Amino acid sequence: MDALDQLKTKYLTGVSEAKDETALEEIRLAALGKKGEISLKMRELGQMSPEEKQTFGKALNLLKAEIDAALRDKKQALHDAALDLRLKDEWLDVTLPARPQRQGTIHPVSQVMDEVSAIFADMGFAVAEGPQVEDDWHNFDSLNIAPEHPARQEHDTFFMHRSAEDTRPPHVLRTHTSPVQIRAMQEKGAPIRVIAPGRVYRMDMDQTHAPMFHQIEGLAIGRDISMANLKWVLEEFCKAFFEVENVELRFRASHFPFTEPSAEVDIRCSWQGKQLKVGEGDDWMEILGSGMVHPKVLEAAGVDSAKWQGFAFGIGIDRLAMLKYGIPDLRAFFESDLRWLRNYGFKPQDIPTIFGGLSQ
Repeated sequence: MDALDQLKTKYLTGVSEAKDETALEEIRLAALGKKGEISLKMRELGQMSPEEKQTFGKALNLLKAEIDAALRDKKQALHDAALDLRLKDEWLDVTLPARPQRQGTIHPVSQVMDEVSAIFADMGFAVAEGPQVEDDWHNFDSLNIAPEHPARQEHDTFFMHRSAEDTRPPHVLRTHTSPVQIRAMQEKGAPIRVIAPGRVYRMDMDQTHAPMFHQIEGLAIGRDISMANLKWVLEEFCKAFFEVENVELRFRASHFPFTEPSAEVDIRCSWQGKQLKVGEGDDWMEILGSGMVHPKVLEAAGVDSAKWQGFAFGIGIDRLAMLKYGIPDLRAFFESDLRWLRNYGFKPQDIPTIFGGLSQ
């Protein structure tokens, strides 16, 4: 029995001195594993007489049970100690004042795009979308833009890189959202009434221009649509967007390859105290370009120009945001300055609607 007493002292001491569960597991295997000392002692019972087997076997089972119980108790103690340490490290005084709530903001460009979309949706315009990387035909040829036009030169447009062996038509980062109008007419034909919001790209960069900016274009094709319809749509848009009761627009003859006749549109305003007021004053401010869709554009899109006609217009979203919300520098739109976003941003719940108000 002296051997069993020695084993008892050895393993119970080892259990009490174990510092972690890894050490405890090593002790368990050394004592009770398949090749452990106590397991090997159990195998010796087969070589003993019945009297020795009864006496030694009982003592061996008691030792095994005692060591197993000590192992379980020590494992629980180690677990409790680890939990206490974790609770101590993760302790939190719930009586301390809460941190100020942090909430993201909607970028002014996104807000204005939603405002413009809401206004035109109320007039029956659907939203159309298209790819930002366009082929040469959709971006230029279908819009009656001549091969020698400056917009087709690399100093004005971002052309996609291609190898000398590539025989496919060139692709560009779209310079306007007009290709979306072509795709919409090709898909749905006439009559049609759509707006095309999205990013566009041009080689330009200063306080009021950026190489990537946002634009929304409108298209309405019908049997008897005229410039008078265009004027009414733009007047109603300006009233709703600038949230004023009256506006006065001035159409100046201009030239765009994709419209004929074409017109730049100015709005009457004043800048008293460096604050823009729309619909009053003696100043005029250019806000967009427009005109009647050129017959060649209709034919390129598969629409019979002898039966259908319509108008188109294009508005810079970033410029509208600057005018309406008093933002002085276009470059700040893309600098990701959180201070700027907190100042000019909108709450996520401020969803613009005609009946509920565009800007809260």
